[in-house]
Amino acid sequence: MLISTAWLAEHLADPGVRILDASFYLPSETTDPAEVFTQGHIPGAQFFNIETIADVETELPHMVPSAGRFGRLVSELGVSSTDFVVFYDQRGIFSAPRGWWMMQLFGHDHTAVLDGGLPKWRAEGRAIEAGAPPTPPAPGVFRPQLRASRLRGIGDMIDNLKTGTEQVLDARAAGRFSGSAPEPRPGLPSGHIPGSRSLPASDLLAPDKTMLPPEELRARFEAAGVDGTRPVVTSCGTGVSAAVLTLGLKVAGLPEGALYDGSWTEWALHPDTPKATA
Repeated sequence: MLISTAWLAEHLADPGVRILDASFYLPSETTDPAEVFTQGHIPGAQFFNIETIADVETELPHMVPSAGRFGRLVSELGVSSTDFVVFYDQRGIFSAPRGWWMMQLFGHDHTAVLDGGLPKWRAEGRAIEAGAPPTPPAPGVFRPQLRASRLRGIGDMIDNLKTGTEQVLDARAAGRFSGSAPEPRPGLPSGHIPGSRSLPASDLLAPDKTMLPPEELRARFEAAGVDGTRPVVTSCGTGVSAAVLTLGLKVAGLPEGALYDGSWTEWALHPDTPKATA
């Protein structure tokens, strides 16, 4: 699930290792991840665009695409079903887990996240490549197989309000969860799904943006009400940082559960869903 920068440096040129930069920035930020990628990326990496490897026919941002679309676009990045796929991002561990989760959602377990991401790679003085990849990669052959049990929609979440079967964890900052801080998307109120618990994704990371050790992760999850006996659904603003919690659950040795793809953006925009604050 997590690989070190030292491991990746040793295996950069290995056949069957594919490296994908899955960087993403919030709407309130002005950084273009594709532009940053061209300025400097891990050698051999391709840019995994979360905005386009998505369902482009919905108004909600970067929702999970169809299996066919995912398979086609991932194949165009040179990825095959036999490859080991490494995701990283430009912030440490923020959006790379979204790529890792999507790969697993479509049946590919041979995938991992670079612990500490590009910041740790740069801090260690490792090789950086600038510019767009010199030539398009040879197309891969990726055959997706959707695992629907790892995905939740708004209907599932409404049903869960009645049953309480699954514990919902929200990865957004505490102020957005409580309603005391604004959402980064204009016009979207802050708050949370009733009954959900707050566990900011940043709470799972060390100062160098690597993930905390398993025992520390378990303590954070336990404090948020997770003990391994109740299934967990992770959520956030638009389904990106929720995957940090999903990854953290797996690293901690807890059941990883599912991810609510539409997350707070879908829930808050729906006229009939209850919203909570404080």
